[in-house]
Amino acid sequence: MKAFAALFAAVDQTTRTKVKVQALAEYFRTAPDDDKLWTIALFSHRRPRRLITTTILREWAAEQAGIPLWLFEECYPIVGDLAETISLVLPPPTQTSDHSLTHWITYIKALSKEDDTARKTGILAAWDQLEPLERFLFTKLLTGGFRVGVSQKLMTRALAQATDIDEAELTHRLMGDWTPDTTSYHSLIEAPDPTAALSRPYPFYLAYSLEDTATLDPPSDWNAERKWDGIRGQLILRAAEHHLWSRGEELITDRFPELAQLKDFLPDGTVIDGEVLAFANEAPLPFAQLQKRIGRKTVPKKLLTEAPVILMAYDLLEDRGEDIRALPFADRRARLADLIAPLPDTLPLRLSASVPFKTTQDLARERDISRDLGAEGLMLKNIHSPYLAGRKKGDWWKWKVDPLTIDAVMIYAQSGSGRRANLFTDFTFAVHDGDALVPFTKAYSGLTDAEFREITAWVKKNTLQRFGPVRQVTPHHVFEIAFEGIQASPRHKSGVALRFPRMLRWRKDKPTSEANTLADLKEMLAQYG
Repeated sequence: MKAFAALFAAVDQTTRTKVKVQALAEYFRTAPDDDKLWTIALFSHRRPRRLITTTILREWAAEQAGIPLWLFEECYPIVGDLAETISLVLPPPTQTSDHSLTHWITYIKALSKEDDTARKTGILAAWDQLEPLERFLFTKLLTGGFRVGVSQKLMTRALAQATDIDEAELTHRLMGDWTPDTTSYHSLIEAPDPTAALSRPYPFYLAYSLEDTATLDPPSDWNAERKWDGIRGQLILRAAEHHLWSRGEELITDRFPELAQLKDFLPDGTVIDGEVLAFANEAPLPFAQLQKRIGRKTVPKKLLTEAPVILMAYDLLEDRGEDIRALPFADRRARLADLIAPLPDTLPLRLSASVPFKTTQDLARERDISRDLGAEGLMLKNIHSPYLAGRKKGDWWKWKVDPLTIDAVMIYAQSGSGRRANLFTDFTFAVHDGDALVPFTKAYSGLTDAEFREITAWVKKNTLQRFGPVRQVTPHHVFEIAFEGIQASPRHKSGVALRFPRMLRWRKDKPTSEANTLADLKEMLAQYG
């Protein structure tokens, strides 16, 4: 754990990419293989599941530190991170240990099978033999909240330097549903494994938001498509089997059994990049319909009927076993069209239609009608572009419609975390319903640091009640809330839920009486839900 703690300190204390990569590469050259494997897993978001609730953990930490729980609770929002608060308040360890990262993860997994009494004994014993930074990391692993300021791409770059294996090859190897419990460092990184490639997706190519339509000059070099609101995925047909991967590298094959029939119609060695959409009567359904199926491992027949899906095909990455990502987009799309054209329209597969245009003014008009068609905007792809890995600027752009907005009153505030632990950054907003204010959404992004400091000073002076870390405040400030979509939600008092809400503007010019109403929200729901 000491070597891993030293690595964490090295990458956490710098913003310089080169320094982070060097620290990681050196670690990968010297650490034991099982620790390297767990480090790769942690830096690629494959964290152990949470062992225990934070409420119980706070109680045990306060007890071990010999302080009342209320004092720990006062310290927590000031520090802004539970694991760091625990590492600071606990007394110095009375023992020492030099166990590895893998040892402590195995230790945590063993505790998961014990009752709370045994868990408490085990956790207190661990805290008593770990130095503060090691305690911090151990507690992060306990809570399933391990995060570090290094992207998977940087980690992969460092691994490439340490192993002399091509970075693109490593990127491909690290995709999929592997865990340290199902593979070894040698099998994952070093050994050739021809069978693993049968189900493995390609790294996804991601687009930047369009900043200037002048980028699209000349227009003849670009293809435009609708940007649909679904689940980006890759359908893989190899060795008479099919696999569906989400952009987040999650295997979601079983959630969409309709797509299994495609392996009987498409040639072996086909990989299609597209969007899984809830779809009926040749039109996409609202994302809320698809959302009903996202969290399920198995889908009942009733839901299959209520929310049928298709794969809206965007790109062809592999054609009859040939990796064609290096071909120009226009060629890949032509092959994709030829592949889909003869298929019966009863299959859950459609080619994403090109949007005709001659000028950027044409594109702007097409973008403006996107929401009426159930789309988020336009995708713009250079017809000469290869299919790359990750987010690259220049060849692929997304041009989304302007968000929906509503003016709302702030009624609750809560402190942020990390560097914003001393600021109130998380707010609950309400709209008018007669004489009442009905809460309908939360938002925590969109303001500048200066604005957060200003609203924090106001919250401290205008708190009406406290509910743990949450403060009820005087209904005085109006904010313009932007969001991408709206749907009915029986779980919320307002009856609606917003998609991707954020604060667009602090409307200091508006009194609370001019905020929107619940009726306005319901009207939006009827129009866009």
